[in-house]
Amino acid sequence: MQIQGYFDLNFEAVKDAFAALFDDPQERGSALCIQIEGETVIDLWAGSADKAAEQPWHRDTILNLFSCTKTFTAVAALQLVAEGKLALDAPVATVWPEFAAAGKERITLRQLLSHRAGLPALRELLAPEALYDWDTMTAALAAEQPWWTPGEGHGYAAITYGWLVGELLRRADGRGPGDSIVARTAQPLGLDFHLGLADEEFYRVAEISRAKGNLGDAAAQRLLKTMMNEPTSMTTRAFANPPSIMTSTNKPEWRRMQQPAANGHGNARSLAGFYSGLLAGRLLDRELLAELTREHSVGEDKTLLTQTRFGLGCMLDQPAVPNATYGLGPQAFGHPGAGGSIGFADPECKVAFGFVTNTLGPYVLMDPRAQKLARVLGECL
Repeated sequence: MQIQGYFDLNFEAVKDAFAALFDDPQERGSALCIQIEGETVIDLWAGSADKAAEQPWHRDTILNLFSCTKTFTAVAALQLVAEGKLALDAPVATVWPEFAAAGKERITLRQLLSHRAGLPALRELLAPEALYDWDTMTAALAAEQPWWTPGEGHGYAAITYGWLVGELLRRADGRGPGDSIVARTAQPLGLDFHLGLADEEFYRVAEISRAKGNLGDAAAQRLLKTMMNEPTSMTTRAFANPPSIMTSTNKPEWRRMQQPAANGHGNARSLAGFYSGLLAGRLLDRELLAELTREHSVGEDKTLLTQTRFGLGCMLDQPAVPNATYGLGPQAFGHPGAGGSIGFADPECKVAFGFVTNTLGPYVLMDPRAQKLARVLGECL
């Protein structure tokens, strides 16, 4: 496999580890970007951008980043907090009055961002096309009763996070949530990151498909078993209501929509650049960055059925939990996306890391491919 791009010779072992990913015949395409104190030491890509292996992965290939999007969304919300347009501990209903229904009058933005609001799923099954209708989804969530007492425990809001936080952004900032997030995070840093992708960019989007035969770890198998056997459970509803969530990533209407939990499009470079910008204080002041990265939730996740640890819209490292460590240091924070893509920062090493792949793995939190690359990076530092 021909590896393209740039690497600093001090990090040749990372380049070799990246090349070794393609020893697996199922690996289609991926890219890796690592910045240290804002300087790029690795910027590599390889493989194919499509399922048929006819289109090579190019320098400017982008793809759906899934939940890597969530931290961009949280940062935009915290910027609005800094501007006094939102407040972390004020009721959501002060900005979104309809949200007060069904016992939600005291839920706060902080609870939404840290997955403590009790709203990871909708009980009533919606039509597949509801996924693309912003007003339908936000109205359903405004009417929904929390699945547990808000503030008591946490459960990952895999996709509802996008409508919940996105509707607050829309109301506070007066523009589409994706427009707000891109203007506040990507544009100031010059990142190739999109949330609501223009049709003229579709030609460079990598097609995403699953690897076959790998059942993943115990956490992945537990989640799959629940979804197969308990169709009305909160966990199943979180990922399969509307039922189109799991099958939409390559569709034009998914690319066009602004779903700030899960459909940001970018590449490894945009992820590393975002986290470099955070570490350099270019997106949030020190106080708000400390809020973003402070532990808000830890323990058994009511949705994912595994141990998770969250700040505000970011996942925090759990060095002692094999499926939940970024592989560098205990201060690391960032967000994995479904199937393997990941962006994170390690403030101790001053590292910003972005890895993207169009070969979906089955893991619930961290993908072993990215963990291995981060471990090798640690050995080079």
